[in-house]
Amino acid sequence: MKLLVIAGGRHPYEESTPVLERFLQAAGHAVTVNWDAKVLSNGKEMENYDVLIFNTLRANETALSKEEQDGMKEFISNGKGFVCIHISGCIPDSWSEYREITGGGWDMAKSFHPPYGQFTVNIRNPSHPGVTGITDFVTNDELYMGIQYNEGNDVFMTADSDEGTHQWRGNPTYMPAGTFPLGWTRTYGHGKVFVTLLGHNGLSFETVEFQKLVLNGINWAAN
Repeated sequence: MKLLVIAGGRHPYEESTPVLERFLQAAGHAVTVNWDAKVLSNGKEMENYDVLIFNTLRANETALSKEEQDGMKEFISNGKGFVCIHISGCIPDSWSEYREITGGGWDMAKSFHPPYGQFTVNIRNPSHPGVTGITDFVTNDELYMGIQYNEGNDVFMTADSDEGTHQWRGNPTYMPAGTFPLGWTRTYGHGKVFVTLLGHNGLSFETVEFQKLVLNGINWAAN
């Protein structure tokens, strides 16, 4: 398949994007990586791609332009696939409709997470095509809490956390116990959308199960 990866923003994408590109190419995909999003506004060029992958934070100074937003909406709603990784689902103040595409994601004002570290990812729905060949696994990553979230998402992957108080933006912050969604699918128009909240840095991307997850998501979104 022909894949377009949009990368860049305030996150360790210089670590994660080369790993992403490597395992996508190893799976036989033709991969184009862009560190800006201008291509989204070029409908003719976008026709060349089967799936759009976001490994990028597009908010505040890196937010998509109106033309890029419209191009992205057209690409997905017309039947192409979208794979959204980690904080790529952040809902910018300038584009609330993005939540209708992703089904939710990081909220700059309200979301939080315990310190980066190891935790167990639980496969909630083993029959979901997003987790074909994957069982519960341990990863090094961030466990997002307090995200924006739409009802009706088809959640296939979660993680549990105990309550605790952790430093967050310089302040001790209580973080509740619970089960938190880490992966879901939905549709937008005629297109398929695959979201995982995993994927903070290069080490996260080196996790074998994470790579299988992304590859499964691409196959699901494209068909």
